Amino acid sequence: MPDLINEIYCPLSLKGVAASLTSALGVDTPAEAEAPLDIMLKFIEGKRIDRVLMYNPDAVALWLFEKYTDIFAPVMLNTQLTLPLQTVMPSVTPVCFATMYTGAEPDIHGIKAYRKPVVKTDSVFDALIRAGKKPCIVSTGEDSMSKIFLEKDMDYFIVDTPDEANEKAIELIKQDKYDLICVYNGNYDGTMHKVGPEGKAAIEALKHNTSAFAKLADAVKEYQPHRKTLIGFAPDHGCHEIDGVSGSHGLMMPEDMNIIHFYGVI
Repeated sequence: MPDLINEIYCPLSLKGVAASLTSALGVDTPAEAEAPLDIMLKFIEGKRIDRVLMYNPDAVALWLFEKYTDIFAPVMLNTQLTLPLQTVMPSVTPVCFATMYTGAEPDIHGIKAYRKPVVKTDSVFDALIRAGKKPCIVSTGEDSMSKIFLEKDMDYFIVDTPDEANEKAIELIKQDKYDLICVYNGNYDGTMHKVGPEGKAAIEALKHNTSAFAKLADAVKEYQPHRKTLIGFAPDHGCHEIDGVSGSHGLMMPEDMNIIHFYGVI
């Protein structure tokens, strides 16, 4: 695993994603969200976006992209903006996804450790619902994205496996009734905890994530050609190796804090 030079942290924050998404869809920013990312505003300017598809793979670090760039080819071929970001502390799943979709610091949205309460802070989902738009979440089992944004007037599709989540998302794209579809896949994270971030099975899971994103992008092209859709490959935090045999995250270190997002309009 590479050492990032001089412990460099990405200057742009994950906190800017929430307001960027609501700006893309022309609705008000969530109440506690930080300002949208200038580069995202420039990217979406004039594109008249009316749908957003967010693919959320867990634990995909910036250093993975730097070291295994070829694995990300299916993502890069379907997007136009590559966006290194710094996540928030502690760099664990519920904390980071709460920030991604509220635009707020953990001290504001209230999840400051690995736990999964329902977030009460205003979110992208609440902003869309107020504007009469239809968001939905597609996730698995007891995972964070299945838990922390419950109790809203929106649809939730909780399935057993990442493959089922991706199949359900394609079905929803065909239906063409949701303004925002968020799809969570936790297979890389779950695998890297067992075998390390660069273990054979973990790398295969990462390849599965990038391939899954490309299939979702293809579905948008096939079933919603009349739409302008913003698609995002948007992980929550990174990861690092421990003890030479397994993986972890949650620390204030570049491997955990620096992530890579990709966005495209199709």
